[in-house]
Amino acid sequence: MDSNVIAKVAAVDPIWTEIREAAQDLARAEPALASLLHAAVLSQPRLESALTYHLARMLATSETPAMLIRQTLDEAIAGDPEIGVAARADIVAVYERDPACRSRLDPFLWFKGFHALQTYRVAHWLLGRGRRGMAMFLQSRSSSIFGVDINPAARIGKGIMIDHATGVVIGETAVVEDGVSMLQGVTLGGTGKETGDRHPKIRRGVLIGAGAKVLGNIEVGARAKIASGSVVLHPVPAGCTVAGVPAKVVGCVDCDEPALEMDQRI
Repeated sequence: MDSNVIAKVAAVDPIWTEIREAAQDLARAEPALASLLHAAVLSQPRLESALTYHLARMLATSETPAMLIRQTLDEAIAGDPEIGVAARADIVAVYERDPACRSRLDPFLWFKGFHALQTYRVAHWLLGRGRRGMAMFLQSRSSSIFGVDINPAARIGKGIMIDHATGVVIGETAVVEDGVSMLQGVTLGGTGKETGDRHPKIRRGVLIGAGAKVLGNIEVGARAKIASGSVVLHPVPAGCTVAGVPAKVVGCVDCDEPALEMDQRI
């Protein structure tokens, strides 16, 4: 891209511009990664096309090659531009909340929590159009490749961070609103073999610590904090901290936005 085009892109999509600049720097510093960076980032005209290329490459199998998967991902993003909006919000969330994240390129290239979320977003779109088989294929591949199992029917907002991500499970009727942060080993599940609406509703700005289990059709109020290792079986009031097995209210959250602060202490 010439300098005039880059300037125009920067004006309308600064996140994509920062990703490209970081990719250029990394390609110079690590020539062994130059081919990957060129294919996944530097040769792509926008974030959406880069994302579908990169995800398709990771999700492909010998029977379902990357080219065919990418066609499906492109179709979803063309059908719902909000998928691209959410991807940008998720990148910003990781960059702002994870001290291990050095640039906006990091989650795009390396962080499987981000990859699993974007795969879910496409699967959710497919399910809404009656394409359950392809949606379930993407869920299965995401679980196998990224270690994150998100049912395509779950409803997940924007600006989500799933840190480390291994072992995260989000059930079919779960709701996760905007701005939530969760760590590895979190389960948003049911309590048994009940049917219907049976999974948690996580409201805006909640922080869920590593290994926490939130079970049943219960509400976790906005800006609440769930301590690591807790088993939550009852509703959590907004702005409260719960801990233990079973979890109990142990106090009030000591900051306005626990999901942004990422402070695991109680």
